Amino acid sequence: MKIFISADIEGVSGVATNIQLKKNDEYQRFRKLMTQDVNAAIEGACEAGATEIVVADGHGNMSNIFIEELDPRARLISGNNRVMCQMEGLDDRFDGVFFIGYHGREGGSERTIINHTLAGVCVEEMKINGQVVGETEMNAGVAGHFNVPVLLVSGDDVLAEEVKETLPDIETAVVKRGVDRLAADLLSPQKAQALIRDKAKLTVQKANRVQPYRVEGPVTFEITFKGTNQAYMTTTIPSVELINPKTIRFTCEDYVSAYKHMWGCVIIGMAATNGVLGQVNA
Repeated sequence: MKIFISADIEGVSGVATNIQLKKNDEYQRFRKLMTQDVNAAIEGACEAGATEIVVADGHGNMSNIFIEELDPRARLISGNNRVMCQMEGLDDRFDGVFFIGYHGREGGSERTIINHTLAGVCVEEMKINGQVVGETEMNAGVAGHFNVPVLLVSGDDVLAEEVKETLPDIETAVVKRGVDRLAADLLSPQKAQALIRDKAKLTVQKANRVQPYRVEGPVTFEITFKGTNQAYMTTTIPSVELINPKTIRFTCEDYVSAYKHMWGCVIIGMAATNGVLGQVNA
């Protein structure tokens, strides 16, 4: 059995505020906890019979997990030039997907810890075929394209409630409860990681009973940006339509093509935040 793990950091055990995730001594602590949460998921999956595991580091520059501390039964995809973003490496040979350390969507509950959608600097809202989504649902669509079920997500209690609307069969490992966007009621890392391990084992054991989440084409994305400059610059892609000063729309025939389109638009939006050539020397 082959398991794909996409790992973020905001939903990792112990994380309560984004100050902990800046490039400082605090960040080094939480990189370690991210690695430990992923290891807990690997351990549980292997106890249930998983024989191959691929981990895609999916936070920030996508090189947070300590490779020297990662469970040796897994391979790691690290680094940030990826056309499939947090889902790089997934294909139809996998039997299940875990989302470890995930978080709620931008504009969701006021209690969701460090909520955002893919790029907090520029994305205000994301819709797929008219449905507002966060990263969990968005990435679940990639898994569904390859006919792979999403088995597990770990993070806060609000995220668990959000994703059940779209993914009713998913197991959730609630490692903390949201108080505010920058405050949390935390389990100890030891208890949180034991929960992740147990849930991973449970869900791998029943993987063949979980249906993939499929979004049939054509697939339409609408992205509302935080700035008009971010939205407008994405129209350098001819298929992108500006439907109001901050919102764009495009349609692709299949989900993976639409996902790549979305990621390209978000990359442009991030670059346009302070001017796309602002950092280029003449």
